[in-house]
Amino acid sequence: MPAEIYLNVAVGGILTGLVYGLMALGLSVIFGVVRVVNFAHGEMMTIAMYLAILAFSALKLDPLVMMVPIAAVLFALGYAMQAALINPFINRPEHSQFILLVAVAIIMVNVLLIIFGPDARNVMTSYSFDSFQVGPLIVDATKVYAGAAAIAVAAVLFAFFRFTYVGQAIRACADNYTGALVVGLNVKQLYALTFGIGAACVGAAGAMIVLIVDVTPALGPAYTLLAFIIVITGGLGSMPGALLGGILIGLTEAMAGLLFSPSAKSMFAFGLLVIVLLFRPQGIMGKRVA
Repeated sequence: MPAEIYLNVAVGGILTGLVYGLMALGLSVIFGVVRVVNFAHGEMMTIAMYLAILAFSALKLDPLVMMVPIAAVLFALGYAMQAALINPFINRPEHSQFILLVAVAIIMVNVLLIIFGPDARNVMTSYSFDSFQVGPLIVDATKVYAGAAAIAVAAVLFAFFRFTYVGQAIRACADNYTGALVVGLNVKQLYALTFGIGAACVGAAGAMIVLIVDVTPALGPAYTLLAFIIVITGGLGSMPGALLGGILIGLTEAMAGLLFSPSAKSMFAFGLLVIVLLFRPQGIMGKRVA
């Protein structure tokens, strides 16, 4: 097999992995601050994908154009979930939080199934079959656009947490919950804001990935599991680790699909997770707990 094919597949996998990383970035942000694992993460991304499909089928709006409005809708959904449902469970045992969010995920899947049915849907834009060629490298235009958009959103998120007052307040809540209360921060409101930001990330990722894959209501649990693999590989609670984990998983899946079969992608993704856990249990960029 020509070497160019391996290069093309690897670049395509990395670009898809950037979108995976943005999806997992939302999960990592939520866990890193709120210390709650969002077991409805993939289901929320499925909602974003259906919103993109509705906007395209009804108004012919490109999913990348709708990325910001969809992220805003998911932000509102995440903020409401945290404020109304999850905040009362913050100090409860972890299994209570788990049951709550699994129940929310099941409700989301079944509501989508009732509304849209079980059939797969997709978006076919004017550039769906376009590609860019740079020497021997040929890359799908949709993956290039989606990967570039994922980088842009991640950069905005990093800047928000690094340079804004609200971002610094959220980081303070993550570092020291008691200290944040002592200095007068409204921790519950900041938690709701953080959950909304994490949901906005997954909303943006959903608008991007609908360009690449078909969506069904049953897709949510698979993406929740994929997000867990990515954040654990990169380091749970690490934002750069989530992006790195997404790139590695995207690359691993792409090469496994080429060298073996598309059905082997998940096996190799889990294999990478096992290797990382064996040699670096805290994840590639995670901090070791003393």
